Amino acid sequence: MSIKEHSISLEFNDNGTLTSLFGINDINIQTLEKINNVKIQYRGNKVKIIGSKNSINNTKQELFSLFQEAKKGIEINEDKIKETKSLLSLESDEDKNMDLFIQTKKRKIIPRSNNQKIYFEFLNTKEIVFAVGPAGTGKTFIAVAKALSCLQEGKVKKIILSRPAVEAGEKLGFLPGDLKDKVDPYLRPIYDALYEMLPYEQVEKKINNNIIEIAPIAFMRGRTLEDCFIILDEAQNTTKIQMKMFLTRLGRNSQMVIVGDNTQIDLVSKTESGLLDASTKLQNIEDIGFIKLSEKDVVRHEVVKKIIKAYENK
Repeated sequence: MSIKEHSISLEFNDNGTLTSLFGINDINIQTLEKINNVKIQYRGNKVKIIGSKNSINNTKQELFSLFQEAKKGIEINEDKIKETKSLLSLESDEDKNMDLFIQTKKRKIIPRSNNQKIYFEFLNTKEIVFAVGPAGTGKTFIAVAKALSCLQEGKVKKIILSRPAVEAGEKLGFLPGDLKDKVDPYLRPIYDALYEMLPYEQVEKKINNNIIEIAPIAFMRGRTLEDCFIILDEAQNTTKIQMKMFLTRLGRNSQMVIVGDNTQIDLVSKTESGLLDASTKLQNIEDIGFIKLSEKDVVRHEVVKKIIKAYENK
């Protein structure tokens, strides 16, 4: 039995804005058709959407929302379309999803997949969160967004960003420069996320004032971290001893997020990975949340999903 097709006609009042909305060679129209499983036809400022009743209604809402964004001069591209779709989906069930937003100075971060929704929920309810998955799933980006949001709201006084500084062992003394110079290259993904959500000058000011602290995991030893939001990136390259040391630094009014990818372990012995070990030993602790992300949660270019899937199938 075939699904009955419906159609709806829309009219917009600004042809110039429509050009920005549809994109070069109608690339944005093609994206909307693909993600909503509809057919979109237009002539001048009149648009017709063909598909299932639910799909055309969703597409209608997205088009009107994107049209308003385009009028403001905001670039409409694949990321913006997917973000708008997710936002409208969440707003349609506001009571259930009211906490599934992370607001930073520059943008509002929303989940784009069911697993990301679980990740957001854990960030709202768990003291320690493990997010494990391949590149592009937003695991580090979302953690940094939550940290900045907590800092802005006064929930924490400091953000600490840590990472194994050198994959096969933290031999920082052999690298040129001071501590920041030595560690910076290994924390570039975290810097990129910070600059996405906070003006450059504010990021630098907070780093200089030690409100945002960046340090290799070895420098966590002996500390108790209170009133902090702590992120450990590339956690698959910590040893079991390092992971235990790091997790036991948690102090009052603090939250930890540990992110990593178990397929990218660079240690000499993969069985020594602190992330693998913790994932086994800590699963049953109620205050700790574990979320496993996959290629389905990749929010980068569509081809990245295909690359990840191809390598996983080998």
